[in-house]
Amino acid sequence: MTSARRRSYGVKGAPYAFLLPATILFALFFALPIGYAVWLSLHKVQVKGLGLGSGARQEVWAGVENYTDALTDSELLDGALRVLGYGAIVVPVMLGLALVFALMLDSDKMKLAPFTRLAIFLPYAVPGVVAALLWGFLYLPDVSPFYFVLERLGLPQPDLLDGGGLYAALSNIAIWGGTGFNMIVIYTSLQAIPAEVHEAAKLDGATPLQIALRIKIPMVAPSLVLTFFFSIIATLQVFSEPTTLKPLTNSVSTTWSPLMKVYRDAFGEGDIYSAAAGAVIIAVATLVLSFGFLRAANSRNKRDDSQGAVR
Repeated sequence: MTSARRRSYGVKGAPYAFLLPATILFALFFALPIGYAVWLSLHKVQVKGLGLGSGARQEVWAGVENYTDALTDSELLDGALRVLGYGAIVVPVMLGLALVFALMLDSDKMKLAPFTRLAIFLPYAVPGVVAALLWGFLYLPDVSPFYFVLERLGLPQPDLLDGGGLYAALSNIAIWGGTGFNMIVIYTSLQAIPAEVHEAAKLDGATPLQIALRIKIPMVAPSLVLTFFFSIIATLQVFSEPTTLKPLTNSVSTTWSPLMKVYRDAFGEGDIYSAAAGAVIIAVATLVLSFGFLRAANSRNKRDDSQGAVR
């Protein structure tokens, strides 16, 4: 083989060599665990007799039995409904605040923008468990300074860890921690808008509010879609907040969210096969909802582009 041909093979194989480490890591820490979870979900343990002695407990093929049991389990369905109610509060409020903060930071009249941007983003740097624990103690009437102030003022003291207030308490933790990240994404898109666009709008007599509504928000629509996509995934996978608050109240059960039920089945009851089936169902539901939303958003963008071209 000539040296020129060897160099040609080396050049063609270079991209695959660079991709090899990432491919190995992807297979070891992503593909293989998913495949193992699917394999577990299709099996179950069969107990013979009293379940004592060697061979009394055997792993056998279960087919879709675990999936059928999971889909008909009222605890999993009730948890999914609670998560939907939780998401109906978190997603619009969090993205609305992120958009408002990003528009404020992008305004010419905004002072101390770097400090304000850091202050809004800083809660995102706090781990979710730590944030939930901090807010949990602020919600407890016996130790919260807020309840002390309300008591001194003679105002009602709502119990945020019981009943409908629990949704507000959990949503507040997620909104407090996630608004800063979404704000940075939207603010970065706002900074990418050419200055000529703003100047042309000002010359046409547009007010700052009109510029924000008619120029800035439409131009950062892709970022809004991206943040909505991430927020939906995070909402469907809520786990840290209710799990952390559970020791502080009896209103949070071990199956409050679907992921909490999966955790309870796997590590509380030792049924990793049912837990694997539940995890696969949650992953598929998240995938379907996410790609369904992205497809709807892309089709709408294409329709808007075609209508703009016709005009």
